[in-house]
Amino acid sequence: MKNRKPNILFILSDDQGAWAMRCAGNTDIHTPNMDRIAAEGYRFENFFCTSPVCSPARASLLTGRIPSAHGVQDWICSGNLDREALGEIREDPYYRFEDKPIRYLDGMRTYTDVLKENGYTCALAGKWHLGDSLVPQHGFDRWFTIGRGGCYYYKADVVENGTIHFENRYITDVITDKALGWLAEFQGQEEPFYLSVHYTAPHDPWDEDQHPKEYVEMYRDCGFTATPDLPIHPNQIESAPYGTGEVRKSLLRGYYAAITAMDANIGRILDRLEELGMREDTIVIFTADNGMNMGHHGIWGKGNGTFPFNMYDSAVKVPLLISWPGHYPAGVVCRRMCSQYDFFPTLMDMAGIADGIPEAYETGSGERAGREKERLPGRSFADVFAGNASSGEGKTDSAAKDGSGEWVVVYDEYGPTRMIRTEEWKYICRIPYGPDELYHLSVDPEENVNLIDDPEYRPVADRMYTQMTEWFYRYADPALDGAKEGVTGFGQLCRPGIYAGRRKVFLEG
Repeated sequence: MKNRKPNILFILSDDQGAWAMRCAGNTDIHTPNMDRIAAEGYRFENFFCTSPVCSPARASLLTGRIPSAHGVQDWICSGNLDREALGEIREDPYYRFEDKPIRYLDGMRTYTDVLKENGYTCALAGKWHLGDSLVPQHGFDRWFTIGRGGCYYYKADVVENGTIHFENRYITDVITDKALGWLAEFQGQEEPFYLSVHYTAPHDPWDEDQHPKEYVEMYRDCGFTATPDLPIHPNQIESAPYGTGEVRKSLLRGYYAAITAMDANIGRILDRLEELGMREDTIVIFTADNGMNMGHHGIWGKGNGTFPFNMYDSAVKVPLLISWPGHYPAGVVCRRMCSQYDFFPTLMDMAGIADGIPEAYETGSGERAGREKERLPGRSFADVFAGNASSGEGKTDSAAKDGSGEWVVVYDEYGPTRMIRTEEWKYICRIPYGPDELYHLSVDPEENVNLIDDPEYRPVADRMYTQMTEWFYRYADPALDGAKEGVTGFGQLCRPGIYAGRRKVFLEG
C-alpha cells in the first residue's frame, strides 16, 4: 500500500465478557480465530465499556462521548423503525414499542463521519441499535442491519435497501456473507474501506436449538470450569434466563456455541482478506459492546441482569484485540487501562487522520450555558503500538500512566449508577440512595468483599467519590445527565432530558 490510509475491519460482538476467549485464559472455550488476531497483534487486558448495556456503549464507541453526553442511557426499545411502514408485521408483539424512527445520535459527530470525510468507503453489516435502522447514517455508504437490534438467531428481521425481511438462515452466517461480498467489492479500489461487522452473538437466546448443532455438541461434556456455579444473586432480575446445575450447563452451551460459531465466521473474514491480498493493508479490531455475567457472582446478564444495576468487572470489562501485520508487533499483551471513550482518538491516530476528533462540544443549557466548551474525555492509546515496536512474542506493556503523569482511571455509568476504577480500587456510587460499593482489587480481584462500611477505608471512598463527581461534572451534559434519569434496564423509548418533550423515556419493568 503506497501513500494510502489503512483499511479498517471493525468486528463487534454483543454481550461478550473479556473472560470469554481462550487467549484470555478460558481453556473451556474454542476461539481459534480470536486467538489468531491476538497472536498477530495486541490483546488488551484492561479495556472497559462506558456502560454495561449495549446501546449506550455502542454510542460511546462511535462518538467518544459518555452516555451522559450523548443521551443513550439504556438499550433502545423504541425508535428503531417506522411502525406504520411495517405493513402487516406491525401487529407482531415484537414491534409493540416501536412508533416513529428516532436518530439518537443526530447532530453528533462520529468517527465514521470523519472516516467518510477522509476518503473511506464505510459499510455496516450487522447490528446498529442506535435508532432508525431503515436509513444509513453517519457516513455509511452500505447498510445491512437488524431491525430492532436484538433478534433470534434463526428468523432475524434484517434491513436491506430500506425494507425488512425475515432471514431463516443463521444470522451470524448471514452477517458474514454480506461482509464477504463487500470485501470483494472493495478489492482494487483506490479508496480505503472501513467495514463494521456487528454480530448479534453471543447475546441471548441461548437455547441450544438456536445455534448450529456442531457447535453446541462441542460443549456437551464441558465442565465449564471457567465460570462458577454459584447460588443466584438476590438482585437477579426474573425476566432474564438464569439457573444452576443442568440449567446452567445448557445456558452456557448456548452462549459458548454462539461465540464459537461467531469465531468460525471471523476466520472466514480473515481468510478472505488474505485471499484478496488485503491483510497487510488492513487493521483488524475485535471488541464487544459490554461484558457479561454468566453465573459470575451468581448473576446472569450484564449490568441490567440485576436491580440495582451491577458494575462487576465481568460486566464492564470487554475484549479488545488489534492487529496489523507488518506494522504492529505480534503477540503483545497490553495491561494499560483504557475505555471505550478512548477508542475514537485512538482510531484516528491508527488511521493517520490529524485533527479528526471533535475538540469540544457544547455542554447544553442551564447552569453551564455560556461556559467554555469542554473537551471530550478520551485519550489515544495508539502510542502502545510504537512503544512495543521492537518487542517479541508475549511482551507485556505495564504502562499505567497517561501523558500528564496521572494514574489512569476509568469511569462507567448506567443511569444513576456510576463507577470509578483504578488498578487498585473500584468505587461504585448509586445516586442518590445507594447502596454503594468499594473493592480493593489488588487483594480482592474477584470483588467479593465490599468495604464501603469499613471505617478504615472511608477516606478511600471519599477521595474516589470526589474525583468521580468532578469528572462527571466536567464531561456530562446537564441536558442529558443520566444521574437525573429513572433508567430501569428495561429499555429506552426516546431521547431523554430536555429532548423528552414530556414523553415517557424509559420502559417500566
